[in-house]
Amino acid sequence: MSRVCAVIAAGGTGSRFGNPGGKQLVNVAGKPLMTWSILAFDRSAYVEHIVVVCPPRRRADMYHAAIEPYEIHTPITFADSGETRQDSTRAAVDVVPEGFQYVAIHDGARPLITTESINAAISVLLDTPGLDGVVCGQPAIDTLKIVEGARIQETPPRKLFWAAQTPQIFSIDAIRSAHEAALAEGFTGTDDSSLVERAGGSVLCVQSPRDNLKVTVPEDLRPVTAILLGRMADAESVQDTGMFPRLG
Repeated sequence: MSRVCAVIAAGGTGSRFGNPGGKQLVNVAGKPLMTWSILAFDRSAYVEHIVVVCPPRRRADMYHAAIEPYEIHTPITFADSGETRQDSTRAAVDVVPEGFQYVAIHDGARPLITTESINAAISVLLDTPGLDGVVCGQPAIDTLKIVEGARIQETPPRKLFWAAQTPQIFSIDAIRSAHEAALAEGFTGTDDSSLVERAGGSVLCVQSPRDNLKVTVPEDLRPVTAILLGRMADAESVQDTGMFPRLG
């Protein structure tokens, strides 16, 4: 089996969330926010190592609150976050252990990712010749406008657009080369895939569940918590009855 290392990006300051200590350790449905993502990758048979990116001063807090209390079998190491997310993911990619062929980069603030979605995206990358990476996401469902100031300039065809999520999964060689080129040329991308695309890499979008939400502001916690609690209730129902619960 091809070896995949997961990267959990947890280096944000939480400025938009409004919590000076960041949002990664905020309790969501009984666990720290970032723990849900770590557990999803831990359960993937493809993933053999996890790198958590965080500020050095937060490393001990994150380990003791979000990792140590939980039954996690995959080895975990840390990388120090940088000034930007791009700096942080580059630092994480640099410390991926030798022997890994792929890296799956995921926002620690997307706690709803499932192991099934992770495995499906990895499978697409492994099974498609010539690919350098895949990006989980969703085709756009809203009408999009190109706007200057407040004035609409154009309404492009919606079918051309996807909303990009994470994980974004790449061959280790492609993502390392892309980061090196971006650093040398002073380029800052909007996500990791944009670096690989700019370097000439071939990246495919893979449809993932629409509820793979990112927690950015406090009001995002309400739907995320509701979904997690619903999943937990469904899991308990399966254990109690030995069959899947009826839906509707």
